Amino acid sequence: MIKQKSFTIFIFFLSLFFFSVSTADDIFLSLKKNKVNVRYGPSFSSQIKYVYKKINLPIKQIDTKENWRRIIDFKNNSGWIHWSQLKKVNSIILLEDQILFKRPSNFSTPIALVKKGRLLALKKCDTKWCKIKTSNYNGWIKKDKIWGLN
Repeated sequence: MIKQKSFTIFIFFLSLFFFSVSTADDIFLSLKKNKVNVRYGPSFSSQIKYVYKKINLPIKQIDTKENWRRIIDFKNNSGWIHWSQLKKVNSIILLEDQILFKRPSNFSTPIALVKKGRLLALKKCDTKWCKIKTSNYNGWIKKDKIWGLN
């Protein structure tokens, strides 16, 4: 009876470990350069699938193999990128039009309407709001309708 209980507890903790490892790979990163090749496979000998031409574009890492990261973007395009072309996330993309506020509150002064699909520089986030920067404005947007946050 004690062996069966110990075995059950062992399996429980082992499953927790594997579950946490499998979800740990889903992290957001940003493109480091203005031109980044996305390949069909994790090697320089693999054909180029497409090329990103937008520095700081946020992408989601979904797998790793040695120095390669399998990624997916907000339009569900996927492929492999060498790790040297990636950096810690520093930008987000809006999934819906949003109002940019002066402070993190719905009762704050609205500054601008920011359109869906806009790439924004990320400064910091709290539980419900993120401080962002555009080419013309600094302010706060709601956190729930954006793509690119860990």
